[in-house]
Amino acid sequence: MTFLEEVKRRRTFAIISHPDAGKTTLTEKLLLYGGAIHLAGSVKSRKTQKYAVSDWMEIEKQRGISVTSSVLQFDYDGCRVNILDTPGHQDFSEDTYRTLMAADSAVMLIDVAKGVEAQTKKLFAVCKERGIPIFTFVNKIDHFGRNPFDLMEEIENSLGIRAVPMNWPVGINGEYQGIYDRETHTVDLFAKDETHGQQKLASTKESVDDPAFRELLGEEVHQSLIDDIELLDVAGDEFDFERVRAGELTPMFFGSAMTNFGVKPFLEKFLSLAPSPAPRKALEETVEATSEDFSAFVFKIQANMNPNHHDRIVFMRICSGKFEKGMSVLHRQSGKSIRLAQPQQFLATERTIIDEAYPGDIIGVFDAGTMGVGDTLCASNHKVTFGDFPIFPPEFFARVSPKDTMKRKQFQKGMTQLAQEGAVQIFEQPHSMDSFIVGAVGMLQFEVLQYRLRNEYGVEPITDSLPYSVARWVKGDVDIKQLKGLDNAMAVKDNRGRTVILISNEWQMGWVVERNPDVVFLETPTLNEEV
Repeated sequence: MTFLEEVKRRRTFAIISHPDAGKTTLTEKLLLYGGAIHLAGSVKSRKTQKYAVSDWMEIEKQRGISVTSSVLQFDYDGCRVNILDTPGHQDFSEDTYRTLMAADSAVMLIDVAKGVEAQTKKLFAVCKERGIPIFTFVNKIDHFGRNPFDLMEEIENSLGIRAVPMNWPVGINGEYQGIYDRETHTVDLFAKDETHGQQKLASTKESVDDPAFRELLGEEVHQSLIDDIELLDVAGDEFDFERVRAGELTPMFFGSAMTNFGVKPFLEKFLSLAPSPAPRKALEETVEATSEDFSAFVFKIQANMNPNHHDRIVFMRICSGKFEKGMSVLHRQSGKSIRLAQPQQFLATERTIIDEAYPGDIIGVFDAGTMGVGDTLCASNHKVTFGDFPIFPPEFFARVSPKDTMKRKQFQKGMTQLAQEGAVQIFEQPHSMDSFIVGAVGMLQFEVLQYRLRNEYGVEPITDSLPYSVARWVKGDVDIKQLKGLDNAMAVKDNRGRTVILISNEWQMGWVVERNPDVVFLETPTLNEEV
């Protein structure tokens, strides 16, 4: 294949949803169809030890939730598919936001019974802000759920985007029997098959007008389908990819990830519609995916994917140019040349050493601590810098220290590495060597931090909550001692040496801002922004 053909066949997308909408299960079924796994492990199948393939961390297997993004790749129908499976829990939303930076499109998963939920709204807003086309998969239609027309209305009212159903569930009041394809005007009926949790086609590609099909469905169900189709054709939106790209329209699919109901039709249609790698804005220029000059950015770092070796893997999204094993690239932040040895692609913890990769691909490389989230790698003869990686202000704070002071070295290493991942934010107080101030978006992050310090670094942590809920970065060179109104606040330094004010609530922060009119306080500096 030529370079351009390789670029055009890439599909890189993130799956986003509220917790428990079935996101990890859908990911596994997509892998199943891609031949990447032979037995999909349900996140609920704990008794049989069939853990979800995309949940690699031990705490994920124990809790049955995703707490970190997974990167998964496979080939299907001529496409090279890169799936970014993100945590649904709001406490890990920062990891999800960063991962969305690496996606060209997103699949928004909605529970048919619950509709659009709070976390879905937040993630949708990020996608829309960044111009990421969104495809909607309404999940769990094998259970009783809401009327499809009601869901379409809720999507429009809650998210401000119109939905265009690409298929339609056949049945009444949640008792669905199949999927109607609006493009081919045919219906696939499904019958349950207990082997591997799959569904076998009981009747394929029946015309909705076939008398035998009417008899098979029953008069009431058949008439309901005819009425729904007519309403969609007359009053519904037509598919328009330019409107999808502009964030005005979302293609809508129905199915059940747990039972494979409608998953294969969704995968095939999605891959035909989803965009190939898109151009990326850099500070100097817009980088075209078809450019042969290499560029990439780091969007994720994961320590201890192999606990036995305490490795540190840097995940990067290739934006342009062909990647070749062993190539040397320029690390823009340090100005150093780095040789990218042992590049890997992933199926959760299963790694494959690769020789080459193309724009849209996600690869992992070993790193000793040089690179950070948001960093740019590029060809030395064509320098670009990707920016706009947000830091999200933490809302919960604690002082964390080692119970055994003799393990200070392991403690500092663990805290530093986990902070580099973005699992938490750490701050330092002057003259405090035995503890860190830790900031988190959600309380569950503290639990994960404690678990990983204990199990990956052999350190028993002591965590003491602090009475702060607001963090603000101080812009410029300001003498903190001269600031007014900081009696009940704490001044700390972040991992880049920038001054941060921790204070109890927004009202008090407003009072501090009012008392110091010449000082600029930033809520969300970017990783590439020098405060």
